Amino acid sequence: MSTIKCESCGADLSEGAKFCSKCGTPVGVKEVFTVRSEDLVSKIKELLHEGDVSRIIVKDENNKTLLEIPVWAGIVGTILAPWAAALGAIAALATKCTITVIRQKS
Repeated sequence: MSTIKCESCGADLSEGAKFCSKCGTPVGVKEVFTVRSEDLVSKIKELLHEGDVSRIIVKDENNKTLLEIPVWAGIVGTILAPWAAALGAIAALATKCTITVIRQKS
């Protein structure tokens, strides 16, 4: 039987875990996108509409984390509004951003 390890801290994960019990990192499939700052908000909205996303992490060109968005099922526009405002401010400051998307495992 193979053991699944947390990508962040290396702890053993129990079968079917959605989060690491040691560090809290979401368990899932990671994808990384690089976008121009002017495309940041539209890319985030596109990802949110896909439905299987559990966390979005936005980093600047120096790999500094600018924003982490936990995504819950049933998120609505009024809840998303503060995140969109923050994304607009980030887009004004950064030239390129990296978006790390953690998707739920099926």
